[in-house]
Amino acid sequence: MSQLALLLFSKSVYSEAEPLMRRAFQIGENTLGPQHPNVATRLNNLAQLLRSTNRIAEAEPLMRRALQIDENSFGPQHPNVARGLNNLASLLQATNRIAEAEPLMRRALQIDEDSFGPQHPNVAIRLNNLARLLYDTNRLSEAEPLMRRALQIDEDSLGPQHPKVAIRLNNLARLLQGTNRLSEAEPLMRRAVDIFKQSLGAEHPNTQIARENLDGMLREIASQSESPSSPEGE
Repeated sequence: MSQLALLLFSKSVYSEAEPLMRRAFQIGENTLGPQHPNVATRLNNLAQLLRSTNRIAEAEPLMRRALQIDENSFGPQHPNVARGLNNLASLLQATNRIAEAEPLMRRALQIDEDSFGPQHPNVAIRLNNLARLLYDTNRLSEAEPLMRRALQIDEDSLGPQHPKVAIRLNNLARLLQGTNRLSEAEPLMRRAVDIFKQSLGAEHPNTQIARENLDGMLREIASQSESPSSPEGE
């Protein structure tokens, strides 16, 4: 039942996925007890669906309960706890509670670094999420080294042509564009477009978004290269 619900969720068939998720959660709670780690997983899945359907107020207490179960079950330094912290922080960020979200993201990053080592792909995800929060709060100088580190980890772990590498390139290019370093940003965005096109196809939404980002960047470069005519003196 849970697998079918997740499949429907992945296909955005939310109206069919939700009752299956709720039933799976209820069965798990009744058979395993309310504090079982499997119950936390099902709570998290349901919370993600609620968030995807913009029911943030319903999703948040489920995320908090799932996080508490995982902390009690596995201890505060377990990777499952990092996942729960990341999910809750993302929800808090989406509702503009940055002061609450940031320490949760930093804690998730530290847990995964300690659990997996500093070069693990999970660490790249945590770095990217924290960098996006810093970017969105205009702390670009703090965000940039995190984005560069996430990019390096994914290139080393997944290879230079992986779609996740393209995501990191896109994010870094947008930051460089925001700090008026267009000559550095353009080749990164071109590379992101090429990777998405080769790995996902020209019509994939990620490819199209990166292409639009590149087009906007090229327009900005062109506008900066046009110097106004000097007024003629008498």
